[in-house]
Amino acid sequence: MNLNRRMLRTTACCMAAAMTLGSVPVRVLANIPVAGAPAITSIALDNSDKFINASAGISQRVADCVSAAAEEASIKKSEYADIAIAQVDNYVNVRDAAGEEGNVVGKLYNNSAATVEETEGDWYKITSGNVTGYVKSEFVVCGDEELAKKVSRRVATVHTETLFVRTEPTTESDVLGMVPDQEDLTITDESENGWTKVAIEEGEGYVSNDYVSKSIEFVTAESKAEEEARLAREEAERKAAAEAAERAAAARSGKSSSKSSGKASAPGSSNGSAVANYACQFIGNPYVWGGTSLTNGADCSGFVMAVYAAFGVGLPHSSSALAGVGYGVSPSEMQPGDIVCYSGHVAIYIGNGTIVHASTEATGIKTSSVGYKPIIAVRRIF
Repeated sequence: MNLNRRMLRTTACCMAAAMTLGSVPVRVLANIPVAGAPAITSIALDNSDKFINASAGISQRVADCVSAAAEEASIKKSEYADIAIAQVDNYVNVRDAAGEEGNVVGKLYNNSAATVEETEGDWYKITSGNVTGYVKSEFVVCGDEELAKKVSRRVATVHTETLFVRTEPTTESDVLGMVPDQEDLTITDESENGWTKVAIEEGEGYVSNDYVSKSIEFVTAESKAEEEARLAREEAERKAAAEAAERAAAARSGKSSSKSSGKASAPGSSNGSAVANYACQFIGNPYVWGGTSLTNGADCSGFVMAVYAAFGVGLPHSSSALAGVGYGVSPSEMQPGDIVCYSGHVAIYIGNGTIVHASTEATGIKTSSVGYKPIIAVRRIF
């Protein structure tokens, strides 16, 4: 048989695959029926190979089916589709078997996320963090994308030494602010091609996707071993911080100077209120990017770091890292001296719904309402 006139058999699935490529040209010889697929033809190529669009020569009915299949295949599955959220007063126990007699292997706290692996009666087998086990289905809400979005945070993590946040999604626009490497920023919009809108202290601005990675943050379950380790770590941190603060207070006993001399009164005790009072002495001093001086200028994390250094407590110079120091408390349980973390920003709570923070170059160190922007975490040292 002449190779230039060989017959090619195709199936409906093959034609559907071609259709998903859009209008890629294919070679067909029309009007040769294939059993079971009247509009999808067996294709012969001759010396006068004829190029036509993939949708040509196909009956409208099959074309519609192929088009619908292609459209369905092109729909991206939601990132939240397989997420289940705990809805309880405090936490629900995760057990090693589907029943109340199962041993507790961890805790799934309210608004924490899990993936449902399977259903066994009125129990779900879930995986959350490092915990796999069973929870009663009545305590978990599955398939609620809006709830999953509400309890999660879309994060852009910076991967360059200093990243400019711009007022518009273009390198020609003004710089709204700067953020350091490894900073985690809350994403507020992703509709601009090549750019992501994020929240920083100066407001909302744009960062290039070339310098950030994106993720979704959920709270996950805590295993029994993780809970025990956390409680022990928090107790050790409290003890170490208290001892350091007492040593610092003793060393500074009786030493004080006025703010007008460029210094402030040294702390005399080791509790949160002392931290808050000490921090407030520097209101009005300048904001300086990368700075750690309470008098000559500090940025937000430098300010928190320097305040706590006066109490003998070493903290990292990073607002994202500060979200992991000490131990976490609920925003409703905030006390003076607590560290309040926001998207790309950090402050110290001083009581009465107020924070003190190194805000921007325009405002310097000042006070603000604690709820002036969404709170990501509250951490307690003392």
